[in-house]
Amino acid sequence: MNENRRTRIWPIVISVLVTAVLTFWGTFLLMVGLNQQGRLIGALSGKQTEEGAQSKYLSKLSEIRRNIDQYFIGEVDEEKLADEAASGMIKGLGDEWSFYISAKDYDSYLEGMNNAYVGIGVVISAENVEKGLKIVEVTPDSPAYQAGLENGDLILKVDGVPVLDGSDNAIDLNETKNRVRGKEGTKVRLTVSHADEIRDISITRSTIKTVNVTHEFLDNGVLYVRIRNFEKDAAEDVLAVLEEGRKRQVKGILFDVRYNPGGFKDELVKILDYLLPEGPLFRSVDYAGKEVVDQSDASCLNLPMAVLVNYDSYSAAEFFAAALQEYKAAVIVGEQTYGKGRFQTTIRISDGSAVNLSVGQYTTPNGVSLVGKGIAPDYPVDLSLEDKEKFYYGKLEHQNDAQFLKGIEVLTNE
Repeated sequence: MNENRRTRIWPIVISVLVTAVLTFWGTFLLMVGLNQQGRLIGALSGKQTEEGAQSKYLSKLSEIRRNIDQYFIGEVDEEKLADEAASGMIKGLGDEWSFYISAKDYDSYLEGMNNAYVGIGVVISAENVEKGLKIVEVTPDSPAYQAGLENGDLILKVDGVPVLDGSDNAIDLNETKNRVRGKEGTKVRLTVSHADEIRDISITRSTIKTVNVTHEFLDNGVLYVRIRNFEKDAAEDVLAVLEEGRKRQVKGILFDVRYNPGGFKDELVKILDYLLPEGPLFRSVDYAGKEVVDQSDASCLNLPMAVLVNYDSYSAAEFFAAALQEYKAAVIVGEQTYGKGRFQTTIRISDGSAVNLSVGQYTTPNGVSLVGKGIAPDYPVDLSLEDKEKFYYGKLEHQNDAQFLKGIEVLTNE
């Protein structure tokens, strides 16, 4: 769950030693000062590494670099060296929620948080294909849809460069994504296999808004709402659906946050405030020991509710379910969740890269930490591995979804 995301740009780092120095001092300056928007990031008081340990650490990196310069027989890719050093530093924290984002990947990272990206509107997968990449989803009314691409088509080349065909110059899944995306209004040329027919297609890139919230008004009077993440605009989309449900006088609401990786706290709190009565919603304590408690007003949605969760309901998703469970506003159906209890902030580093760093902890409205235990569902229901994969790719029909069926049963019996 991310409390704050901001950007800052400094000069390019050109060696492992310089990377180490700039990364440490760049992070230090960001943490004790003001960012570009004038918001206080915080202080490192009591958190600085001992001076001797710093010296030993920098001396070690310097020694490694000297050995590389003196003995390494191959060519040194300075940018890759700096990226790997920075990534290793964050991994060394031993915190699974903190990670490094290269400058090349930063724009894609922001696009994910904004639930929008510039591309053609396809989801691709490397599973169950001998070569190329399979299109597993085409966004309605997207450039890909208008060009006639369909689920099951194979992307064989991007601008003439082969995709996963075993050749030396073939590109992988991530590089294919990077090449298909680009500036709005520009074109990408794909070589595609459709029903054993191979053709070249030129597609103009445009901004694609990710479909984050979907819903169905079921025949039994239940409103089914799937929330894929709690990133930008999630609250606006969810509340619009709930308002429509009120107008239609639905009898209950089934929320689905399976495979939801979380998102912004503010988006989560807006939704919980709409659903829950007066009281605490979210408790957090940052690295400086400052506690913040978000509150709900007295207005709430007085309807039977259930939430579908699984092991991969993370962060804001499992917190969403936990808050509703503690207020006895909803029952939880599905699997035990993972148990995440730290929130992160994204800090831009010198060369345009960034670190997503855990900077605080949060608890449920009753002050319970989810770390290491997650949420125990009121009605435990598992799915087979085959059904989980089908659901993930949107191919599991409701009548074959045991967790969905249990949620409906619980709601209709209340």
